[in-house]
Amino acid sequence: MKKALVLIGLLALAGAASAQTFVWPQKWTVAKPQEARRGGTLRAAVISDYRTFNPFITAEAGNVPSIISGDRGLVTRDPTTGDWIPYMAESFTVSPNRLEITFKIRRGMRWSDGRPITADDWITTWRIHTDKAVGSNAYDSFFLDGRPIVLRKLDDYTIRFIYPRTDAEAFSVASFAPWPAHIFGPVYQREGAEGIKRMWPLSADPASIVSGGPWLIESYRPGERLVLRRNPAFGEWNRDEAGNPLPYLDRYEIRIVADTNAQLAQFLVGNIDVFNPATVDHISQVRQAIQAGRLDATLKVNASPVASSQFMVFNWNKASDPFKQSLFRSDKFRRAMSHVVNRQAVIDIVYGGLGTPMYTSVYPVLTQWVNPRVPKYEYDLNQASKLLAELGFTRRDREGFLVDSRGRRLEFNLSTNAGNVQREQIARLIVDEARKVGVRVNFQAIDFNTLVGQLLSSGPDRPFDAIIIGLTGGGLDWPFGANVVPCNGNLHMWNKSGQCLDPRETQLDALYSRGRAELDFQRRREIAFRMQEIEAELLPVIYIAGPNYHPAWNNRLGGEHPDAIISSIWGQRQLELTFIKR
Repeated sequence: MKKALVLIGLLALAGAASAQTFVWPQKWTVAKPQEARRGGTLRAAVISDYRTFNPFITAEAGNVPSIISGDRGLVTRDPTTGDWIPYMAESFTVSPNRLEITFKIRRGMRWSDGRPITADDWITTWRIHTDKAVGSNAYDSFFLDGRPIVLRKLDDYTIRFIYPRTDAEAFSVASFAPWPAHIFGPVYQREGAEGIKRMWPLSADPASIVSGGPWLIESYRPGERLVLRRNPAFGEWNRDEAGNPLPYLDRYEIRIVADTNAQLAQFLVGNIDVFNPATVDHISQVRQAIQAGRLDATLKVNASPVASSQFMVFNWNKASDPFKQSLFRSDKFRRAMSHVVNRQAVIDIVYGGLGTPMYTSVYPVLTQWVNPRVPKYEYDLNQASKLLAELGFTRRDREGFLVDSRGRRLEFNLSTNAGNVQREQIARLIVDEARKVGVRVNFQAIDFNTLVGQLLSSGPDRPFDAIIIGLTGGGLDWPFGANVVPCNGNLHMWNKSGQCLDPRETQLDALYSRGRAELDFQRRREIAFRMQEIEAELLPVIYIAGPNYHPAWNNRLGGEHPDAIISSIWGQRQLELTFIKR
């Protein structure tokens, strides 16, 4: 968790590992290797259908490529220490000036089609991710101040990362999952970015999807379920401390259940094995079912704050409606809307009192990074009305909504993903509170993939007004996203013009660069604190609140983390060490 300790750990670890097999430490699970059983199916559920099997055009959490690959690369983090440790690399060395890391790739790893995993796979994956025309969500992470991080193949099993300057996220960059060069390379050479974007759609034959991770796709039915099966090639080099190949499970079945209440019902009757209650009502129902003997499960209430954000973002690129564009670009308007958001009501009503308010992009669980002194625009309808009056909205029309001197009504459309009951409730709370100050908000819950498509659109005229959504990922070394803060970032979602439109965006862009280059933790944290202060002034998005993390699982599962590890950062378990007890 602490960057200073991570840096020390990195130097101490350099060149320390030598085994070809990665041994999963027993301390990552409460189960001993002799207790684990092989076989069985883990059953889970997700709220939205998948968009693609293609690893280069995904942008949403929990996507299929991340699942089948295990989302690991040359290094991974030890959840008991937070340190980066060699994973697909058997060892690494850091140059004295800390501008180069050389990795010795573990020998004996194979893709699911039998081909060896070598340096070429990282090189090809890196080249495709860094082709702007591909549109990869990882694109931004491979550049520092516009200068590329370069990968150089020294031989088939040695690869060097060369950084243009020091980088606090150097190992995070090197942790990206490789994809098979023999599959993607020929298409990229022949057809370029357009050829890559056409690969591995959801209609692709599952047998054609090659994986180097723990899972292979067995079948997929849109709107119904994704079924994965164990990748035997993964178990050849991933073992537990007794030498057993991983994962233990035969299958991993993910049902698409487009409503969190329906997911709860599935968990209560034992049809799915894992569930994260987000409200007191959900927690209460799980607890009552356990106490009544109707459900044999474990529930960990308030394990930690969540490692994600929930926010409302306005579209600054609305050329077809200059009135709205001007409004959405006004920090005074956004400040008024922040005063409209009743975060305590969200926590009480939506999360049943078990939630945490948010005011900046730093997740509350990252306590050492959170600036406690940032300006907060709390729920205050009088202050909201005052700010809107300063913008010229002093009169009301016949329906009671504010209009300006030209009779233009203060009105906007707000969307979120259908089936996410909590976000829909948040949206309705905002609709009601906004109505009190004379702002008409037209709420609509739409398909998640449609919502993401709108949010990722770019150019001068994007097809939405405001969206409620969240982000997850990253955060331990440097709690800001390479694809979010810089003005040309793929998830710089309020302004996708490709350039900074507000001087404070430019400031944030520069501070992001300075902070990421700073290896001293205290100095990096001071920069992070300043960034949060600017975020709070600019309000590029309006952070709301998030539920706490309350993992629950059916007791037929074994292999969960020790309690000291269970949190929203590390989750409740490693799937590779999970097994079916009965």
